[in-house]
Amino acid sequence: MSWEDFLKNEFKEDYFIQLSQFLKEAYSTRTIYPKREDVFNAFAYTKYEDIKVVILGQDPYHQPNQAHGLCFSVNPECALPPSLKNIFKEMCDDLACPMPKNGSLVHWAKQGVLLLNSILTVEESKPLAHQGLGWEIFCDHVLEECNRSTQPIVFILWGKQAQAKEKLITNPIHLVIKSVHPSPLSAYQGFFGSKPFSKTNDFLIKNGRSPIDWSQHV
Repeated sequence: MSWEDFLKNEFKEDYFIQLSQFLKEAYSTRTIYPKREDVFNAFAYTKYEDIKVVILGQDPYHQPNQAHGLCFSVNPECALPPSLKNIFKEMCDDLACPMPKNGSLVHWAKQGVLLLNSILTVEESKPLAHQGLGWEIFCDHVLEECNRSTQPIVFILWGKQAQAKEKLITNPIHLVIKSVHPSPLSAYQGFFGSKPFSKTNDFLIKNGRSPIDWSQHV
């Protein structure tokens, strides 16, 4: 299975044809993030056969130049959004590594971390503007495809909305790691100290897969 084949099949589905029609109009009349060419970046950076980890976000950042198709990630020149700042803080505490110089997570994606949002587009300054238009169906299909993998994968689900997808992860070879969301509203209620990065690497090593180098070299 390749993402190219998967996407070709999804694009033919009725729900996606309707979604595409909506997006065509939206991109031509409003400011939509990420750029049209970046919407499927998660699949461009992380091949299906290379997936070791799936991190599930909600929808893209909705301010200029932030979103580039990878959940929680921002373009290198951007200031760190609050949730990403907390993710990095936990990573540094968990792994005793230095704080990354910028918020791009391309380095993770290239190592097999699928950085998937459940909604792949958003209107400027309107979080969740594209909720309920079909992206959630697409996300479920992606997760079901990942669940079918014969290689052990770690699924990291932060927050209630991500955890609602846990029912799709039925293959016993995989590991689900979950906690509250890293946003400032909830990070101190169980995200800090949850050690998702070392737990992920321990699982990968135990299952004969190379660990992720989480500290960035950008």
